[in-house]
Amino acid sequence: WLLAGFRGVAEGVAAETARTDDDPVRLAAACGFVADPWQAGFLRSAHLRVLLNCSRQSGKSTVAALRALHLALTRADSLILCLAPAERQAREMFRKIAEGYRALGRPVASETENKLELELANGSRIVALPGKEGTIRGYSGAALLLIDEASRVDDDLYKAVRPMLAVSGGQLVALSTPFGKRGWWYHAWSEGGPDWRRVEAPASECPRISPAFLAEERRALGEAWYLQEYFCSFQDAVSAVFRHED
Repeated sequence: WLLAGFRGVAEGVAAETARTDDDPVRLAAACGFVADPWQAGFLRSAHLRVLLNCSRQSGKSTVAALRALHLALTRADSLILCLAPAERQAREMFRKIAEGYRALGRPVASETENKLELELANGSRIVALPGKEGTIRGYSGAALLLIDEASRVDDDLYKAVRPMLAVSGGQLVALSTPFGKRGWWYHAWSEGGPDWRRVEAPASECPRISPAFLAEERRALGEAWYLQEYFCSFQDAVSAVFRHED
């Protein structure tokens, strides 16, 4: 009776793991992450170019990490690259991926696992890249390219990584809060046309951020900075002599 009980539990766990394979939202739930509606929509989207313009602390980095983890586990030989303005930020994104992998119980064995790279037995690799144009060249055939804090990534760095998708036809996901009306990320959002799927997630749509906290932030930060950090608004720089429109 006891052995039969253990066998039933094991079969139930295996079945639940298998069910997460075809749906990244279920995989996220298995990691302990309950997706907001916009996060679920992003996780299930097959669009090749995605801009996530999201409030601070809205879960954009976590949901991007879960997208990467799902791809690595379910599609063999996938190369996934995590890029940010600084290596420290790319490592933070990678850490979220590694935490999800461990939370699932390492469903695919790892062959390499350190602070910058996870290589799985199915041939998939996840790599955190330094944020310097001159030191990231050499990677190719990326199935997914994540660019965190994209509004602060230099144009030259962005242009250096795009060719990594040329042959693979991989997905590019750029996530950030705005940082003024400047740079490639702002122009992709405002002028990029139908090539990009745009997802906007202001703080008012995040159930974990309270109205009381937002009221305090508005008083503390001032209107322009508050709208930029929490309501996805591209603001002119305070020091600008002319408006961007002028």
